[in-house]
Amino acid sequence: MAYSVDLTVVWALVIAFAVFAYIVMDGFDLGIGLLFPVLRPGTERDTAMNSVAPVWDGNETWLVLGGGGLFAVFPLAYAVILPALYAPIIAMLLGLIFRGVAFEFRWRDPRHRAAWDVAFAGGSLVAALAQGITLGALLQGIAVEGRAYAGGWWDWLTPFSLLVGASLVVAYALLGATWLVMRTEGLLQLRARRLALRLTAATVAAIALVSAVTPFLQGRYYERWLAMPNVLVTAQVPLLVALAAYALWRTLRGGAERAPFLIALGLFALTFLGLGISIFPDIVPGRITIWQAAAPEASQIFLLAGASVLIPIILAYTAYAYWVFRGKVDAHGYH
Repeated sequence: MAYSVDLTVVWALVIAFAVFAYIVMDGFDLGIGLLFPVLRPGTERDTAMNSVAPVWDGNETWLVLGGGGLFAVFPLAYAVILPALYAPIIAMLLGLIFRGVAFEFRWRDPRHRAAWDVAFAGGSLVAALAQGITLGALLQGIAVEGRAYAGGWWDWLTPFSLLVGASLVVAYALLGATWLVMRTEGLLQLRARRLALRLTAATVAAIALVSAVTPFLQGRYYERWLAMPNVLVTAQVPLLVALAAYALWRTLRGGAERAPFLIALGLFALTFLGLGISIFPDIVPGRITIWQAAAPEASQIFLLAGASVLIPIILAYTAYAYWVFRGKVDAHGYH
């Protein structure tokens, strides 16, 4: 029995890693789309798009791994979460489809490039906002009776879920801006640096606001974040967020190119850690734990054998792709 519990935790960590990998890798990609309206048509937009052209589709591999892993290893959670969040999840997928089509068509159909740019930016906004709303709806709680979703069609739509959605949009835009600082030069880099400074302040404000509201959503959240003695440990997370935000501001002001992007990734890691502190070991907060939702041990072992082969291959390919296409880009790069 102890082995089964440990295996379930391993799988929870694997899926958490896949979700985090998707957030940070596709996050700056979505951020590029979110910044598109403030970039000048022509060279700036072409350069920004070329900076992610070699890797954007591979980044979404992690979304498939996270969703597929949830379905295979935690089927009860999948059966509860999906009906509760069909609307934002479908919106996210449609947004990703629109931006994916626009990504390729804008190069091959220059007569309608302005329309494809709108589709790229709009798809990025819908996908990012839907992801944040999904997270907010999950955090605020899902109505469950027995082993099924017991809420309504619009339960996901609340002020808190919209707040988290807007916060994720701002944070993705920050990732996109710091990515452009690292990958571009000249006026575009200068514009991205200025945007990143503003977005740093907006992201920190969004993190603070969401963090201030979250403990009061459920009693368990309050106990973990604000009750003694837990607060002595959890207080280190907002402290690290403040230090990271200051470091990000200093490196942006100081002219650094790589450090801002890496520190922005660190901010995401800290917020993801905070999410884990809030909900673990639940997979449906306050309703279903990872052990209650887990597939039989034999299934977990079988799936883990495959994942132990595939995940290193995906990581190796991803690392190689980023290495090959490293360095500065311009409007005449990948395409």
